[in-house]
Amino acid sequence: MKEIKKIKIVVAGPFAAGKTQFINTVSEIKTVTTERKTTSATEKSVKDHTTVAMDFGKIKIDDNHELYLFGTPGQSRFDFMWEILGEGALGIIVLVDSTDPKTFHEARKIINFFQSRFPVPIVVGANKQDLPNAWSAEDVKYALDISDEEGIPVIPLSAKNKEDVKKVLLTLLEIIKETLQA
Repeated sequence: MKEIKKIKIVVAGPFAAGKTQFINTVSEIKTVTTERKTTSATEKSVKDHTTVAMDFGKIKIDDNHELYLFGTPGQSRFDFMWEILGEGALGIIVLVDSTDPKTFHEARKIINFFQSRFPVPIVVGANKQDLPNAWSAEDVKYALDISDEEGIPVIPLSAKNKEDVKKVLLTLLEIIKETLQA
């Protein structure tokens, strides 16, 4: 019997960027979540529950490959999980709420964290493009100060749209494939 290759992808980003929704949209299993009620007034004004450890979803790519998606918590008080979840990852997706420029600095810190510890491909998903006040992917790239030399594509998406989520994943998988063949 052939062993299935497991491809680990980390989905990171600031609080309320859409990480859990991203995984829910494509996972073929019921997403394993570790959500708890939000406690601070600021967080409660955005959403009722938040991830405190991780989310986990799975996609069967073909008979030989499975994609494992690990979503990180967004708040910095849970950033110790980033290190744990990053171990063994072949790629990182950093989601950004395109409608909330106040979170862009935090998103850049998350990109820097993963770049400094895990030398794997990164793709940024400019989420919530379905909302009227969303910044364009190009503007998000500029705001995050992503240079062309970094080789980090910024892809527009709505984490609620399966085709958008698949496009982000396929872009990352293509970069991973190129990296492994280099």
